[in-house]
Amino acid sequence: MTAVLPALSSKVPGSAQPGEPAVRRVMVVWCPDWPVVAAVAASGGSGGRPPDRHSGLASPIAVIDHGEVYACSQPARLEGVRRGMRRRDAAARCPELIMVEHSLERDVRVFEAVLSAIEDATSGVMPIRPGLCALGVPSRYYGGERVAAAVVAESLVGSGLWDCRIGIADGIFAAEQAARSATTQDCSIVPVGGSAAFLAELSVGVLEDLDLVSLLRRLGIRSLGDFAALPARDVLTRFGTHGAWIHRLAGGLDSRVAAARRPPLDLDQHVDFSPPLETVEPIVFSSRRTAEGLVAELARHGLVCTEVRIEVVGDRGWLGSRVWAHPRWFSAADLVDRLYWQLQGDPSPEPVEGVRLIPETVESLADHGEGLWGSAPDERIERGVARLQGMLGPEQVLSPALQGGRGPRQRQVLTPWGERGVRRRSGELPWPGSIPPPAPARVFPEPRPAAVLSADGQPVRITERGSMTAEPARLQTDDSGAPLIVEAWAGPWPIDELWWDPAAARQVARFQMVAVDGSAWLLVVEGDQWWTEARYD
Repeated sequence: MTAVLPALSSKVPGSAQPGEPAVRRVMVVWCPDWPVVAAVAASGGSGGRPPDRHSGLASPIAVIDHGEVYACSQPARLEGVRRGMRRRDAAARCPELIMVEHSLERDVRVFEAVLSAIEDATSGVMPIRPGLCALGVPSRYYGGERVAAAVVAESLVGSGLWDCRIGIADGIFAAEQAARSATTQDCSIVPVGGSAAFLAELSVGVLEDLDLVSLLRRLGIRSLGDFAALPARDVLTRFGTHGAWIHRLAGGLDSRVAAARRPPLDLDQHVDFSPPLETVEPIVFSSRRTAEGLVAELARHGLVCTEVRIEVVGDRGWLGSRVWAHPRWFSAADLVDRLYWQLQGDPSPEPVEGVRLIPETVESLADHGEGLWGSAPDERIERGVARLQGMLGPEQVLSPALQGGRGPRQRQVLTPWGERGVRRRSGELPWPGSIPPPAPARVFPEPRPAAVLSADGQPVRITERGSMTAEPARLQTDDSGAPLIVEAWAGPWPIDELWWDPAAARQVARFQMVAVDGSAWLLVVEGDQWWTEARYD
């Protein structure tokens, strides 16, 4: 008689068995109170690394954003401080409260150390927001989901982050909620296929959409399970596509994939001088190889630099820094030229011990490559303008660009050649009182005095109601010896500028006038004085 014994199961939770479809599991790492953690780390106590349990997190700390508490530490919560509380009320609850202004850039910068620590233990990580990230579960490599979570937690503790919590589920949303239910350095695992059941018991308050949460509660929906039980068609009709997406998340139907990020490249280049150098020429000559190395390293990754920061370091702590932009992309010669201009325009008051080249903006080489028929800008023109800048100075060779404004001088902005023009005013906004197209071709640097006369030789004036005392018949400008006979004119276009500021308020009106000799002018009148602002060529 042969006995058939059941085979011992070696199935690992979350792993696929032969003949079974692969199940993609997601691990979410959550760092509570991350704005507070980043603020403590950036204060210098931990050298930019996340602080451990012995650092300033033992003190009551609150991060303030627009006068309200954005995040606070556990000791502050024990004193009654809560998120959304006004600064004054938080200080009244906890007189010892340390307040720090919120900085998103600081949160992102410090969180980079956490992402790097996770990447040392796994193949990749996807940042969701500062303090929260997701990754695929490397359960096969480490022999199980809980072991993999322990390895990640150990890596984070080794980097200095004490409070980290991990959740594992079928989707990112469920894994995040599982992480929030875990304890410090622990892992909460939702079984395969159990995301819907796990989420059903949670309150709708875990959703980040506060308006939707408030509406659901007014409708009597208290849990995610109640929300998920609603018909999908009715949810779409009542709450729109955004509400339908949250409805899918509440039902455990999260199809998002934890795609690993591409780690940032370390492209900075620097050169140190020993002993420090005092004159410009040796510094520039010794930095040429560094500039060539930066361009070569970028080319190896298929990239070009369109914006670079050049830092000059003195031997006694002086730091000269400037960001340079290029209309195309920087070559090694361009970088050397910019360094020379910077040293000439802002010389170091002490011997220079080093130069750093930091790419601020890098783009794909394919987007800047020369076209099949030479569609890229002529390099000879760029080099010629660069030589002109070298002789006159980088601020003396300017290129024009358009921006928003009513007058022709207000619409133009001049920036040094090679730097990207920054429009201070959007040209897409409505500008009441602006002149109709076409725009004048020649805009004078300063308005020139003019005179507009009527047929009987009397000056034409503008009344307080914006009407004219007579029709323009003759125009006197600096460019004409005798008055010009006006053949046609258009206007006025009145403008009441800065009426709320009595010191800077102006009431002007603009006209377009064409003389019988074919010349066309743009004029502006303020009070009894006429000026020519531009000429149409």
